[in-house]
Amino acid sequence: MPGPLDGVRVLDLTTVVMGPYATQILADFGAEVIKVESPEGDAMRYGWPFRNRGMGHVFLNANRNKRSVVLDLKRAEAHAALLALARTVDVLVYNIRPQAMARLKLSYEELCAVHPGIIYVGCFGYSQRGPYAAKSAYDDLIQGAAGIPWLLKKQGAETPRYAPIIVADRSVGQQVAGAVSAALYYREKTGQGQRVDVPMFEHLLQIVLGEHLGGYTFEPQHGEPGYSRLLAKDRRPYETKDGYVCALIYNDKQWKAFFELIGKAEMFVTDARFATQEARSQNYDFAYGMVADELKQRTTDEWLAAFEAADIPVQRMNSLADIVDDPHLAAIGYFQTVEHPSEGRIKSMATPSEWSESRPAYRRHAPRLGEHTREVLAEAGLTGAEIDGLLASGAAREADGPA
Repeated sequence: MPGPLDGVRVLDLTTVVMGPYATQILADFGAEVIKVESPEGDAMRYGWPFRNRGMGHVFLNANRNKRSVVLDLKRAEAHAALLALARTVDVLVYNIRPQAMARLKLSYEELCAVHPGIIYVGCFGYSQRGPYAAKSAYDDLIQGAAGIPWLLKKQGAETPRYAPIIVADRSVGQQVAGAVSAALYYREKTGQGQRVDVPMFEHLLQIVLGEHLGGYTFEPQHGEPGYSRLLAKDRRPYETKDGYVCALIYNDKQWKAFFELIGKAEMFVTDARFATQEARSQNYDFAYGMVADELKQRTTDEWLAAFEAADIPVQRMNSLADIVDDPHLAAIGYFQTVEHPSEGRIKSMATPSEWSESRPAYRRHAPRLGEHTREVLAEAGLTGAEIDGLLASGAAREADGPA
């Protein structure tokens, strides 16, 4: 069954995580994605651990369902080959600064000259309308710019810290995939391609400030910035007698049930700090601190059973090993073991959306560097002699030997 983007062709000029993750989403949805790499290859090919050099674990998890073509875009003949490819696609996605694309003679205007209907999507650090336009950006830098380390310190961390996930790249990558889909829909209705910029800083701020704009939401300012529930120092997994448990006591019904569980039913009525959602929202530090003290009195299993019986939201705190062995994920087939031609058996994560029709699928393994150079260039109209010339000159490269 073809995916929802079956028939869409995407030229992927991205590396590392943000862009490749975005184009993998498009590829999972059925788009044909052609990944154009430099002769050195995407840097994430070399992130340990890997079985074979050039096929690192992060690369494998962001580049399935794609084909790899190697072109040295600083060479005129490779640039010409890329323009030939661009004529055959619907979308071009890149994640270097627009200034660098212009130096490569791959600006929107130059691509429009060969393909007026192209959808030209850039994902990079900052909006091109402000003074940060030319600044370089990586996940850590954008986390810092968006205030995440400051928020962690504000909540109680000993020092400012980055979130231990690539949160900017991956969340913005999802925005890129959404923007491409919307632009394709617009072109379907109007026949017009367009340029779309998806800056990291401004998009991550949507996630951060949706809650933490706080009192700055109002003009003039009304209260402090920051969402107090998220900044409460005891908003964290609660320590139990033998481990930790994740619980969220949120609405009136749940707080009433909690006080009954701990034998203090009257406190919900007599303590004004717990009586209403509004009151609790002004006393989260006290409320979560009290819960933290209470949960130390029983074991994790005791609390899990008690909370579930009282219909209070609760979840075990998983380690990464727990996640891999999670029974729910096993039941829905979230992890698939697939046979990669060069890397052997590897785990592949399912597309996290479920469709009654046009289901996304694992169609192609993550490619070796230059694995599809020859066949993709031939599809773009280059002759065998032209492709041989590109390979001989070093303007293009193909994978060494069979997989």
